[in-house]
Amino acid sequence: MAKVLIVDDSVFMRTVIRDMLQKDPSLEIVGTASNGVEALEKIKTLHPDLITLDIEMPKMNGIEVLRELKSAAWHPRTLMLSSLTSEGAEMTTEAIRLGADDFMLKPKDVPQLRLIADELIAALRHLATVPPIPRKESIPVAPRNGDAERVLLIGSSAGGPPMLDAILSKLPADLPASVVITQHMPVGFTAPLAARFNRLAHMPVKETENGDMLREGSIFLSKAGVHTMIGAAMTGEGKKTGRVIHSNAPPVHGVRPAVDKTFESAAHVFGKNAVAVILSGMGNDAGAGAAAIKEAGGTTILCDQKDCLVYGMARSAIQHNAVDEVIPLAKIPEMVERLVRKMAAAEGNHV
Repeated sequence: MAKVLIVDDSVFMRTVIRDMLQKDPSLEIVGTASNGVEALEKIKTLHPDLITLDIEMPKMNGIEVLRELKSAAWHPRTLMLSSLTSEGAEMTTEAIRLGADDFMLKPKDVPQLRLIADELIAALRHLATVPPIPRKESIPVAPRNGDAERVLLIGSSAGGPPMLDAILSKLPADLPASVVITQHMPVGFTAPLAARFNRLAHMPVKETENGDMLREGSIFLSKAGVHTMIGAAMTGEGKKTGRVIHSNAPPVHGVRPAVDKTFESAAHVFGKNAVAVILSGMGNDAGAGAAAIKEAGGTTILCDQKDCLVYGMARSAIQHNAVDEVIPLAKIPEMVERLVRKMAAAEGNHV
């Protein structure tokens, strides 16, 4: 049973959230707090596994709580509950940058608020299952020299960020491939998410820019609002590599960036030297892309359903008969590293 602390300055919101969460036997409400100062005190004494954290609060707001938690002895998983205002969106991006594990938009009116009960419970249960992330030493990491001749592609949506934390924190700095992540996010949210990943990954992480060359030992997070396509380019030794091309083409499956767009374009460039991983996510995105990877001779991996918040994207790949392996989240980093190093060894390059 996961212990939950509810942090919100509104008595009404604390009551509603408590009522919603008490319906799930796997969640134990250990306390509530009306401001950040009270929250930090209760985190010290109650040791919750999870907290729901409001942003705007008196005495100390949610952003300040996250800053304090960075150096705290006990660090619970954090789900931000953000308002639908533009100011709330800006503060949510800052919360992600500071290490919030996930966020949900908080409706203003009561009927809509109660409609998110199932989503809130599912999000918290998902966070409770993702393994804790070890804190990385603050050592600057420089990208490896050389354009990438291999690529690791990761597609995810709802429930994806904490899973990406777990994977990126385990991938080695000398991975002989470039990593391209396409995560469904609102416009403006991918830059702070990249900054958060950069603090825990052993490779440098950045939001994609049009024209970026894919480099070994570097991680690129697809910019929200545009599709990240991978175009062909040549290395200094005359070998094929890839570069980022941003496209303003219409959304695919209602999203932009779409995983299908990234996977399909990368398949044309990297062929058998591509590994694609599909994590948690709703909808049909990623199925056609996985099929393109498999047809080109690459490898596709699904995360086991028990580790995912939503299994729609993975199910789409299964329906396309485009899956090589289905494995638990904890085993994904080791498997993709092994596959990439095997590709490099087969070509007589570094292993």
